[in-house]
Amino acid sequence: MSSLFRNRFVQAILLAGLFLQIGIWVRNFSVLLYVVEMTNEDAFAVSMVSVAEFAPIFIFSFIGGTFADRWRPKRTMIWCDILSSASVFAVLLTLIFGSWKAVFFATLFSAILSQFSQPSGLKLFKMHVPAEQIQAGMSIYQTIFAVFMVLGPVLGTFVYQSFGIQVAIAITGFAFLMSAAALLILPPDRDTNEEKTTQSTLFQEMADGIRYVLSKKVLTLLGVCFFAAGLAIGLIQPLGVFLVTERLGLEKEYLQWLMMANGIGMMLGGGLAMAFAKSVAPQKMLAFGMFVDAIVMAVSGISTTPWITLTVQFFGGLVLPCIQIGINTMILQNTEEQYIGRVNGILSPLFTGAMVVTMSMAGLLKNSFSLVTMYEAAGFLFIFGLLFILPLYRLPAIVKESGT
Repeated sequence: MSSLFRNRFVQAILLAGLFLQIGIWVRNFSVLLYVVEMTNEDAFAVSMVSVAEFAPIFIFSFIGGTFADRWRPKRTMIWCDILSSASVFAVLLTLIFGSWKAVFFATLFSAILSQFSQPSGLKLFKMHVPAEQIQAGMSIYQTIFAVFMVLGPVLGTFVYQSFGIQVAIAITGFAFLMSAAALLILPPDRDTNEEKTTQSTLFQEMADGIRYVLSKKVLTLLGVCFFAAGLAIGLIQPLGVFLVTERLGLEKEYLQWLMMANGIGMMLGGGLAMAFAKSVAPQKMLAFGMFVDAIVMAVSGISTTPWITLTVQFFGGLVLPCIQIGINTMILQNTEEQYIGRVNGILSPLFTGAMVVTMSMAGLLKNSFSLVTMYEAAGFLFIFGLLFILPLYRLPAIVKESGT
């Protein structure tokens, strides 16, 4: 571990990740609370904040990953941070002299750039971290994300309430710049042939990946599960603030405590899921996680008692690693090596695309249906996805492939 922390790459990527998470969480929560305040809690406007955060994942994730493989990773990450910072400062000027609605652009543009930066970060791990240290390095890197799931909402709310939207946006831009500065201490990029061309086009590779997924029963069922889970999460993700104000009768800032309970559960659940990963089949972990999350959504919509809502949010975070580990393990076990990238590139946008669809509709649906109905519908969608996982119980834990 000490040699890992002496690795110049690990030092740079962890420091950059720290600044990046500060910027992201200050931006996300400040923009959310600002839009709620400026629109008098308009459900459609609030849902559009989430669409701006997640739509680029669906639209640009596969494209960004492709270009990240072609471009030099260090340079890509630095330029993404610099451009994100520049866009944020441009929005700050617009806030000062123009319309408040420019805050949507700050979220959208930096979210697009992150689809190019994140794959480059994974590529750098392979290039600069010894093989025996990659797992430990990734664990530390992911711990930063888990910690900010707990501290990020508190930090973002504190900055906005204490200093206002303009200072919050300025802090976001400065944090992105500091992330770029931290990356400067990385070793130079290795020479790559950026003009190298492949025989197949991007669209041909995508079509080949789709045919491969459709030819594998496990992957097809996982795809349906992904789609149902995306619909469910997107349906309620923008409505957390209304769960606090309407069902619990509390101020909108109480949302940070729900997210903190979920984040603490996620941190603890990660350790528990890893402890049981060797003794529990991944499809059983996935099914268990989805079943508990369905209950969490149903109870969250019904509850009018803060401690009950906090408790179920904690359990929702606790089982989330079961879902993540179960899905990733099943993909790796049932996908040939040369198709792993494309399978992930297809299933991830499938989940995100479904989530974006219901996110964009959540505000309008809330105006037609009650909040309880929305949460119960999300729980039903999780049960629907679970039904497609049950047939996988009859499959062996590890499927060895002999060919395409």
